[in-house]
Parts: sequence; C-alpha cells; structure tokens
Amino acid sequence: MSFHQCGGNVGDVVNIPIPQWVLDVGATDPDIFYTNRGGTRNIEYLTLGVDDRPLFQGRTAVQMYADYMASFRENMKKFLDAGTIVDIEVGLGPAGEMRYPSYPQSQGWVFPGIGEFICYDKYLEADFKAAAAKAGHPEWELPDDAGEYNDTPEKTQFFKDNGTYLTEKGKFFLSWYSNKLIKHGDKILDEANKVFLGCRVQLAIKISGIHWWYRVPNHA
Repeated sequence: MSFHQCGGNVGDVVNIPIPQWVLDVGATDPDIFYTNRGGTRNIEYLTLGVDDRPLFQGRTAVQMYADYMASFRENMKKFLDAGTIVDIEVGLGPAGEMRYPSYPQSQGWVFPGIGEFICYDKYLEADFKAAAAKAGHPEWELPDDAGEYNDTPEKTQFFKDNGTYLTEKGKFFLSWYSNKLIKHGDKILDEANKVFLGCRVQLAIKISGIHWWYRVPNHA
C-alpha cells in the first residue's frame, strides 16, 4: 500500500509522484508537505500534521489511506479469498518507511550527514506549540540549533556533547517528535486492521534501521 512518491531515494530508478489532485491541494496549501527549518518542502509524502485534517475534498489523509485500502480489498477480493495474496506491506512514510524525510538525496543530502528535523509545516508547528503550552511551557519553540542535512553532530548546538538534546526542552521536543510518528503508524495500521479483517494475509511495515552517528552513553 504505497502512499509515497517513488523517486529521490536510494534505489529509486523511476519517478512516480503522489497523485496530481493531492499536489493540487499543495499548490494552494504547501504546508500539507513535510518542511525543514529553512522552509524547503518535501513532496514525497504528506506531513503527518494533516493526518486528521479534512483538507482533501473533505477527507483527512488517514481517511484517504483507508479508502485506498478498502478499494484494494474490494477489487482484489477473489485473490484475497483464494489466499493468492499472502502479505500486504502498509506504507507509513517516505520510501514506504515509518520515518520522517530527514535525509533526502533530492535536496542535497549525502551520507553520512546527520539530516534535519522535518516538522516546520504550520500544522506540526501548531501541534508542538499546543503540546508545549499544555506542558506549561508556551514559550518553547521548535529547534533552531540542530544544523543542516550534511552537518556532523559536533557542529550543532543541539547534538554536540552536553547539547540541547539533554535539556528539559530538548527531551520534550524529541519525545513529541518521535511519538507523533508512532501515533501516525498506529492510526494507519488501525485502519489496515479494520479493512483486512478476516483476510488470510499478514500485514507488514517498513521501519528504517538505526543509521549513523551513534554515541555512548548518551545517544545524539
């Protein structure tokens, strides 16, 4: 179940964008796409900030994904009933993986750059501000010291030894950032479980592995 663009990542040999009618919504509301701190949009996948916002002819992003899966079940019923289809992988992000598009080759990232936080669209920013206010810190903003795609950890205030990531604000942001992704996966898999209930298929997801710049005992 591919809800992402093919093109711009390792191993992509063709370019298949997300549907034009979704791109058309982005033409008037570019914040439906993941955005880095510099304002560069990534059109591989919709920001999880619009998971529950009815911006697509009255549907939310999660509802669109659910409708796609329901249509697949209906149209492939004979193959599902016969057990011909035995495994369905559910896409949860760029390249089908449950991750943020933090290191896009199409925007100049090269290994082993640390990548960037990708949560600066207006929807995720508003979500963070609301969460920070609820936690008693309405003054907290999204990080402005975490560097750019091809930096190393020690060149950033956020990831350097004893950096921002160890502060109360840094820990709060990282918890919020990772939990938004987990909740995104939960929502879509909940829909997949409902749609394929009763089918003799295994549901699978892709989670990107631990990559580079790993420290002990504190993990930047």
